[in-house]
Amino acid sequence: MNDQAHKLRSLVKSMSNNQGDNQNNDDLNKAHLYTITSGKGGVGKSNCTANLALALQEKGKRVIIFDADLGMANLDVILGVTPSYNLKHVVNGLKSLEEIIVSGPNGIALIPGGSGMQELANLSQIQINNLISSFVRIGKEYDIILVDTGAGLGNNVVDFILGSDEVILVSTPEPTSITDAYGVLKTISRYDKRININLLINQVENHREGEIVSKRLITTANDFLELEVSLLGVLPKDDSVVKSVKSRRPFLVEFPKARVSKEIRVIANKVLDQEVENGSPKGIKGFFSNLLGIGRR
Repeated sequence: MNDQAHKLRSLVKSMSNNQGDNQNNDDLNKAHLYTITSGKGGVGKSNCTANLALALQEKGKRVIIFDADLGMANLDVILGVTPSYNLKHVVNGLKSLEEIIVSGPNGIALIPGGSGMQELANLSQIQINNLISSFVRIGKEYDIILVDTGAGLGNNVVDFILGSDEVILVSTPEPTSITDAYGVLKTISRYDKRININLLINQVENHREGEIVSKRLITTANDFLELEVSLLGVLPKDDSVVKSVKSRRPFLVEFPKARVSKEIRVIANKVLDQEVENGSPKGIKGFFSNLLGIGRR
């Protein structure tokens, strides 16, 4: 891994040095990267990701989702698409990143990760170079990249978190979910206490329940981890969510006037407001510098 990190560091540095003007450097740093994660499975993380992407796209943003969940990748099911290829075909040089992208409802774009995520552990220099170049192109074409990780703290999850401009941590009000979410925060605090972390409480009975649960977690993180966490929003329990999953269509598309659809639009507005407040993104260069743990392994 150290050899790989050294190669990646050199390639990323070379990418920066080879930019001919400030405009090209701005291109590298155009796309905002958001990692959406959770402490445990079953909290509706991928559903939140898919519908947040659609809500952001409604606001005029060009959005692409990167499905980085190795164990339970299900964004294709939620979006009702059937990918023929995934990231493995890219790292093996069989397909370009653009060729594996599939289009979902309302034209939302998806990068299927699949088993290709495992390939990141043993990439050659050529494969790393190809992957970086591919994502640089993507970073120029889209405004926002949402990275949907696996639940918990498995392979690459922390690296995705540290490489992103913002983290969205999804939890439910259930005690086990809150405990596992705190575990994610505890791990993040060991590496970077300055990272922007946003909490999204899903499946609440009412808004007050979400606020009470989030306040407790935010206060604990601040007091014991010295970590600042912000409440991004809450999403209610809604039969529309279950129905939409069964129909393989996102609830924002299938039930645009449902309560949960209205709330995801509110959250999308907040994401865009924070994007303006937080300024320039780390960009693709920063993403890859952290993806393989450069500087901390």
